[in-house]
Amino acid sequence: MTTAVLTDRERTAVQAYLRLLHTVRAGFDTEGGPPCVPPSVLTEAEQALEAAGLAGNEDAFFRLVGSWCPPHR
Repeated sequence: MTTAVLTDRERTAVQAYLRLLHTVRAGFDTEGGPPCVPPSVLTEAEQALEAAGLAGNEDAFFRLVGSWCPPHR
């Protein structure tokens, strides 16, 4: 597998997405209904995706995520 060299904005977008993902997962680990995701976490991810030119381009974004943070097997 090759490793992608991300731009600063792409790296920021990937990191914001991973923070969002971990926040949602942590929310599912608690009892008491659906997870509550702080609006600031969603806003950070949306702004980072837009700044990197990835808003609305899920295929390109998930290729970056996969190349930077490959799935565990």
